[in-house]
Amino acid sequence: DLQICQHRAPTCCTKKMEESYQAAVRRERTQSIQALNFELRYMIDGHITAFREAFESLLRFAENRTSSLFETAYRPMAKEAAEPVKELFTDISLYILGAETTVESAVLRFFDSLFPLVYSRLINPGITDLSQDYTECLRLTRQDINPFGHYSKNLVTELSKSLWASRMLSQALRLGSEVINTTEHAALSKECSRALVKMQYCPHCQGLTLIRPCVGYCLNVMRGCLASVSELDGQWREFISTLEYLTNEVASSQELETALSGIWSSVNEAILHAQLNGPQLSATVDKVCGQPKQQEGNLSSASIVPVKEVTETQTFVMAHTSLNNKRREFISYMKRSRTFYASIAERLCDGDLVMRDSSTCWNGEDVV
Repeated sequence: DLQICQHRAPTCCTKKMEESYQAAVRRERTQSIQALNFELRYMIDGHITAFREAFESLLRFAENRTSSLFETAYRPMAKEAAEPVKELFTDISLYILGAETTVESAVLRFFDSLFPLVYSRLINPGITDLSQDYTECLRLTRQDINPFGHYSKNLVTELSKSLWASRMLSQALRLGSEVINTTEHAALSKECSRALVKMQYCPHCQGLTLIRPCVGYCLNVMRGCLASVSELDGQWREFISTLEYLTNEVASSQELETALSGIWSSVNEAILHAQLNGPQLSATVDKVCGQPKQQEGNLSSASIVPVKEVTETQTFVMAHTSLNNKRREFISYMKRSRTFYASIAERLCDGDLVMRDSSTCWNGEDVV
């Protein structure tokens, strides 16, 4: 009553053993593909982690630099500015990691939050009644009167351009990881598991436990079993080319690092611009939002403090170098995996599974 290992000679197999063999080949095939995938998965998942760590290091550096700007040059508003600064860099991080947000919305939200502070602490430091309604009016007015000049839009342009490739690379890495997960758990068809049993275990039914499949026979069976996985070859090659393009885009210049480390400078220029145009801004705001309560006495607006560049270049250079080294190492490995799905049958038939350097092997019917 054997269904797979039918043979003219006497056999030591039963139908139940054939079923056990089918379960065994399914388990073994999954383990074999997992073993092949391990290095590739390790490289992709490792780079996802390394990319995030290096990027977060750059972000922390840029955030600390921006925070120190307020603490050294704009002390009256430093404490209140801490939250908008933190939100800005959180939004940038989420954008890079693929969240449904934009650089423009993050930057403009930051400047919306910044204007009430700049207006009440630097331009008109005598304001005592900064109510919720008055603050909200200032936020909304910012969009119309553009107190920060072209600096806010310039920052949007610079960050959008430099962060785009990093966002795409982050999403591509996640996609690569998902592809590997999917192929590992691809189900074997009934015909495939029967063919694998015939190739690997039917010789055992004849007592031939040391005879292994012929190379050509193994390749035919594996190619049939993995036809759906092999079809990924064209898309995988295209995926590797896209990864290479994105990695080069991110690494070809220091745009990402320069844009992040220059945020503090753009914010400083924007605040200086608002201070220089203080009287005009006050006149417009008074018309739109009304006149808030002022302290007694003649309080002049905060003096404009020129800011020298903060020097923390060592941390920045280390993070930049680390990121570039990881990019080069990663893309070099990924280029070698270009034929991964095209050669998967050959790789599974390599090693101990088949008989090499011997004239005797199993061809599916007999020892030849």
